[in-house]
Amino acid sequence: MCGAELHSLPDTVQRVARVLQDAGHPHGPRMLDDAARTAQQAADALGIAVGQIAKSIIFKRKSDGAAVLVITSGDKRVDEKKVDAIVGKTGRADAEFVKAKTGFSIGGVSPFAHATPAVTLIDRELFRFDEIWAAAGHPHAVVLLTPQDLERLTGAPVADVV
Repeated sequence: MCGAELHSLPDTVQRVARVLQDAGHPHGPRMLDDAARTAQQAADALGIAVGQIAKSIIFKRKSDGAAVLVITSGDKRVDEKKVDAIVGKTGRADAEFVKAKTGFSIGGVSPFAHATPAVTLIDRELFRFDEIWAAAGHPHAVVLLTPQDLERLTGAPVADVV
């Protein structure tokens, strides 16, 4: 992406694009015609399996109020007990908490480029796929990755969290 293209994107997508550029990632954010607030909507828009969507789920750690980001395959459901065993007791995060901690609105939470660092876990189920797609900072924005790219960009451990 060149500078002019980058400036035409929403601010949150620009933030994601800069992280991708700085990391030398070969793909920039792609804007979809329709919102992809759910894994199924994103998969339908891209013509891929719902499992190839890397969905970002935010929890709130009870001990210190830290954001806990779990990145999992779109066809899986996070097992909160498994997450709690790794990071400590968590609870649900509301939209205000998600926006304050990540800088993104629910439905567009990127797995990286957060406003404040999150405790992050990557679900091993994503490694079933050669290519995955993640939100890129806006409900209309996605980015193509490999599971290995996701590991590199987030620095997060891979865990069994479903």
